[in-house]
Amino acid sequence: MSYLSVSTWSLHRLLGPLRWTAWDDKQKKHITKIEQQETVIDLLDLPAILKEKGFQAFELCHFHFPLTDALYLQRLKKACEDAEIRLYTLLLDYGDLSSTDKLRVEADVQLIREWIDIAATVGAERVRVIAGDAPADDQEALTRVSQHLNELAAYAHQQGVKIVTENFRTLSSTSENCLYIVNQSNGQVRLITDFGNMSGDEKYNELANTIPYSESIHAKPHYNAAGIPDEEEFRHCLDLLKQANYNGPIVLIYDGPGDMWEGIERAKVIVEDYL
Repeated sequence: MSYLSVSTWSLHRLLGPLRWTAWDDKQKKHITKIEQQETVIDLLDLPAILKEKGFQAFELCHFHFPLTDALYLQRLKKACEDAEIRLYTLLLDYGDLSSTDKLRVEADVQLIREWIDIAATVGAERVRVIAGDAPADDQEALTRVSQHLNELAAYAHQQGVKIVTENFRTLSSTSENCLYIVNQSNGQVRLITDFGNMSGDEKYNELANTIPYSESIHAKPHYNAAGIPDEEEFRHCLDLLKQANYNGPIVLIYDGPGDMWEGIERAKVIVEDYL
């Protein structure tokens, strides 16, 4: 049976400064760009708040971690345990394993390994790794990325963590490429399917192809300027979950205007019909 989850991206205006990871091509190293915001909700308080609102799991964007030292990670892990909520995925929102810059790829792989270590310490069950920014028709890039993801999955497995990728960014923007990655990993790398990351005439066929191989669904509706979801279109996507007998978390994604809790609630009311 499916159950409710939410991404911290849906609360990104409430969780304090955003710590974006970027590659500085001149210095040939990673840098952190901090986008200052007021902290309305302390991350350590979030698990209990989400549990009270009916969520059984959540996904945590890497840029929402205010600290990554062992003491802080243990405190966050305990907050999840006390609230009896699963930290289902650590969403690493940086990386380009498809780059032809070998130095950058080496640095990205090392950074991803460090976030796998963080996931293991904080109790996150899996890490979402981005495939890359190469064009979808770049077969050589797809092959390289698959190899890197397989190596990362083997490293993560040693620590009890899984690796997933997503139909996110150009290289994994097609179901064909997503399934290539899954098949090349012998099932060790699975998927997140995001409703909002497919478009065009083939959107629903593409979603139907990836959902059976997905451990998480990002339920992102189309929103109008007022933050109201297109319910008919959203239900069309959700119906695909029923058709695939999907039984994992349905992760609410809201990035529209206005109050973020209200935006989440508007999507939640619709999704509850599919639990």
